[in-house]
Amino acid sequence: MNVLILTPDRVGSTLLQRVITVYMQSHTYNRPVINLHELTNGLMKYYSPVFNQEVLGKPTDRPWGYYQSLDEILEHLNSTDHYKTARLAHYHILNRQDPLANQVPFYQYLNDNFFIISAQRKNLLEHALSWCIQGHSKKLNVYTHQEKIDTFADIYQNRITVDVNVMITYLNKYVNYLNWVDNHFTVNSYFEYETHMPKIEEYILGLDIFGGQQKKSWHDTFGIEFQDWNRYHYLASDMSGISKQLPSPDNLKITFDSQDQLDSVDLVPVFNKNAIHNSLSIGDKQFLKQHTSKYISSYKAIDELVQHKIMVTGIPIKLQTMMEKSRLIRNFDQCAEAYNDWVKQRGIGDPYTNTDIKKIALDEISTWHSMPRLE
Repeated sequence: MNVLILTPDRVGSTLLQRVITVYMQSHTYNRPVINLHELTNGLMKYYSPVFNQEVLGKPTDRPWGYYQSLDEILEHLNSTDHYKTARLAHYHILNRQDPLANQVPFYQYLNDNFFIISAQRKNLLEHALSWCIQGHSKKLNVYTHQEKIDTFADIYQNRITVDVNVMITYLNKYVNYLNWVDNHFTVNSYFEYETHMPKIEEYILGLDIFGGQQKKSWHDTFGIEFQDWNRYHYLASDMSGISKQLPSPDNLKITFDSQDQLDSVDLVPVFNKNAIHNSLSIGDKQFLKQHTSKYISSYKAIDELVQHKIMVTGIPIKLQTMMEKSRLIRNFDQCAEAYNDWVKQRGIGDPYTNTDIKKIALDEISTWHSMPRLE
């Protein structure tokens, strides 16, 4: 089964394609399953000693780029006898500037040969702000804990100011992405980050891509639940300093009437692994201690997939929560106001009050940190 994820990026699509690939490795197929990441910025065919056959992968002899025509990409896809997981990003299609007459048969091939997932976000404010942060970090994703520290240390320390007009541009690009999907693809499933990310295993195992096999969970394979694994993945390089400031679960009862605690939490960034451990709350430290062995063993198993070129990279690390975004962006309130004006004008998306944003932030904290949930 081939799987293609359509994406505007900043919607969890890289994590989704990598995690789907890992789950598929735990199941039995009559062909290898290999993740190609993006289809349109370079593919190469090579002999794989792991599978004893020719397979596709990303170029290793030149930089990734738009040097292949869409017809050449289709020839590559047809020339190898293995299943592919991949993505197609709308902005790559726009950057390539292929004539529509060439795009249409390319899309038709994908519709005919791939299980297609459209990755989306409900919270378009976070989506646009994520793109704006990327404009400063210059990284779409990070895959190791040290890479996250190196990429974001300066941003956390000095904070950033978002150009509101740039943010609006990303909102409009998201609408264009939706139109592109509707106009050209037969979608088999919609992945909405806010709805499906908290229960991503249920979402993935519910997809019609396993051919009637007995479903195997992340815990079946690695001895740890995926959500615990992913939370560890985030906490091990959480440099925000928020964890240490959160009240203990033993003496805290959060209600919507007592939001001053959220307002008082600020970024107190730390910039190396040892300092990060010391900046975490007791509950988060206990969580890491409890899951360290299983996390490390599964991390190594996933790294083997990368070494065997089954995946281009490992699984990306969660970058910033809503609270982190609201603290590292100096003009966050201005951005939220401009976003709400855009929603009113375009009739797309949900407006957010300050109370809404605080609720989202608190709910998210309880997902990533050892802290009681809202009542």
